[in-house]
Amino acid sequence: MAPLSQTSQEDDDYIKEIAGLKTQFDIFRFLKRVTEAYRSRAFLVLNLPPITSLDIQGSTVITSWPAELLALYDQEGLLVNSPVLRRLRTSARPFFYDMSRENWSRDDGKSILVASLFERFRMMRGAYFPTHEPSGVRGAISFAGDREPFSPAEMRELCYISIHVYDRLAEIRNLDTRITDTLTDREIDCLNWTAAGKTSAEIAEILTLSEHTVNHYLNRATKKLDTVNRTQAVAKALRIGLIK
Repeated sequence: MAPLSQTSQEDDDYIKEIAGLKTQFDIFRFLKRVTEAYRSRAFLVLNLPPITSLDIQGSTVITSWPAELLALYDQEGLLVNSPVLRRLRTSARPFFYDMSRENWSRDDGKSILVASLFERFRMMRGAYFPTHEPSGVRGAISFAGDREPFSPAEMRELCYISIHVYDRLAEIRNLDTRITDTLTDREIDCLNWTAAGKTSAEIAEILTLSEHTVNHYLNRATKKLDTVNRTQAVAKALRIGLIK
């Protein structure tokens, strides 16, 4: 994948590819490719946190930010007083930021700390693209790194991609919610015990069922989750929060 401005690829090609993405992991891989194509280092998809939120990880949908960066960001309480979030809450326009510039300073005395943290991961500059779901939920997608500012054409392209990706994520979550509603309690119980490493015979003994009935529940859950075997069914159930 290369930037649209370099390949003259039609917008419809992007729409078709994004519309064909089936899971959050598909979108993760797609955004990783976009990040590399636009010479950035990491992407972040987040729902706009409420004013009372104290950590970014609770609002993150998917991201390629280093785990250490996320942990340190929240450990230092950097979400509060973030000029980026302030901008996202007051404007729907995409914007480029540079943490070395004075106008991105913070009013809590942590500007140097933030700059040194993101410089360590070579993510001092980037852009945020505000988005929203049809339901009205607001969010944003960002691409960060240490490259020069995106050109106007790149900003338009990334804005276009971000809008469609965020919308597709909402569709995937809605599909997952409908799946959750169709599974019975017994099917969920069997998935839970399978995730815990139990065999069908062991689950049958725990739930006081026959082994045949347990296999029936697991096969039905596998079909409802649109997976090919119980291992994939458990993995998807964990991903969508159906089981813990």
